[in-house]
Amino acid sequence: MIVAFGTAGEIRYTDPFAGEALKALERATGFLRSISTHGGYLWKYSEDLKERWGEGKASRTQIWVQPPGTPSVGMIFLRAYEVTGDKRYLEAAKEAGDALAWGQLESGGWTYYIDFSPKWSRRWYRRADKGKLSSKEISGRRNWTSFDDDTTQSALRFLMALVQTIGPPQDERDRRIRDAMEYGLEGLLRAQYPNGAWPQGYDGRQYKPEEHPVKRAWIPEEWPRTPPRHRSYWIYYTFNDNAISDCILTLLDAYRRFGRSEYLEAAKRGGDFIIMAQLPEPQPVWAQQYDFDMKPAWARKFEPPAACSAESAGVIRTLVELFLVTGEKRYLEPIPRAIGWFQRSQIAPNLWARFYELGTNRPLYFTKDYRLVYTDDDLPTHYSFKGSCGVRSAVGFYRAVIREGRDGYIKNHRHRRPSPKEMERRRRSLAPRVRRVISSLDDKGRWVRKGYIEMRVFIRNIRLLCDYLEAASSSVSRLSER
Repeated sequence: MIVAFGTAGEIRYTDPFAGEALKALERATGFLRSISTHGGYLWKYSEDLKERWGEGKASRTQIWVQPPGTPSVGMIFLRAYEVTGDKRYLEAAKEAGDALAWGQLESGGWTYYIDFSPKWSRRWYRRADKGKLSSKEISGRRNWTSFDDDTTQSALRFLMALVQTIGPPQDERDRRIRDAMEYGLEGLLRAQYPNGAWPQGYDGRQYKPEEHPVKRAWIPEEWPRTPPRHRSYWIYYTFNDNAISDCILTLLDAYRRFGRSEYLEAAKRGGDFIIMAQLPEPQPVWAQQYDFDMKPAWARKFEPPAACSAESAGVIRTLVELFLVTGEKRYLEPIPRAIGWFQRSQIAPNLWARFYELGTNRPLYFTKDYRLVYTDDDLPTHYSFKGSCGVRSAVGFYRAVIREGRDGYIKNHRHRRPSPKEMERRRRSLAPRVRRVISSLDDKGRWVRKGYIEMRVFIRNIRLLCDYLEAASSSVSRLSER
């Protein structure tokens, strides 16, 4: 029998193979820490570490915030600490949290990446610079908190989990991490428009309520077929890449962890905006972004005003989560109409266009030279113009909650601890995959795929090792329920 000490006390592994999983976990996380930059991480590295990438090519002084960057890796360290109790993993998570605290912007959140070079510090208005710069210096610096691609939201969720794991701060670093979390949550609240929406990017400005009235979305009879030459779409009300949904889910997470009513009230205002933003029949779903007059608007040159399938599926999930937390049925009311639209708008079984023309509901596509067309035979390859869009999963989630009822669903899926027999079945089902993961780990503690070291691969494999160790133990604890 192998004995370890997890966050809930002694863990006894009756499976000898758990020892191999523990060693693999230690080697893989040790390698990760050896390539970190001030505790933070990029997306991908060449095998010799000479070349590095986030969304684009990166330097040795940079780390990435946007998933699967530093917050995503930090969460994996927390998961490893949860199932083993080994404080090295908590230390690695703290290093990642401190790196995020260093790069936090004065506006409250984060841009896609952090660069520890002096040049970057002179270009961006960090929170650490607040009160130290002249008005002229501030005006020359960037201060855009990004809610695009779950960037700021993922950083906040990681910091919240880390703060809750740390408990009362023990040193100055712990205090920096807690301060960054609290300042970031305050920034998330400040960035919310008076009507409940969020933009894609926020620069710390104060809003004028009269410019953001509570108003329902509408479909204009005519809309521009090409994007305006001058547009600031990043300040629009933005569902694109699930920006508003991720803000709401982050606030619900904050409310569950800390119980502060302002987080729940802000999340509910976000849900109220979702209800207002549902397009009228015959297209009762959501656009990617809306201008301040609440009509669908252009963003990038391949993102037209349109009814959008992908983001609408994410909105359905968010509405169900709001219902589960609040018990307010008004958040479910828009969903049946949206499901009806999905059912009649398929272009093939379980396949939807991303964009549908306002009014006609015809699928919209772009050519490689970015002409708006109705055909899909010359699509650009950098963007998903059609797909399954997560629709079945979102609809299945809604139907499960309706079938089981709110209390039943929470009891069966959110608060239920698996039985020992269920854990044993899970251990056996995971074992073949875990063996493959361990056998593919090289002598340096790396998973190398086609010459590259990728964080998404490390995250997936370390999570699998942790899931196995949890299932193999006779004492189970979960960070999300602590």
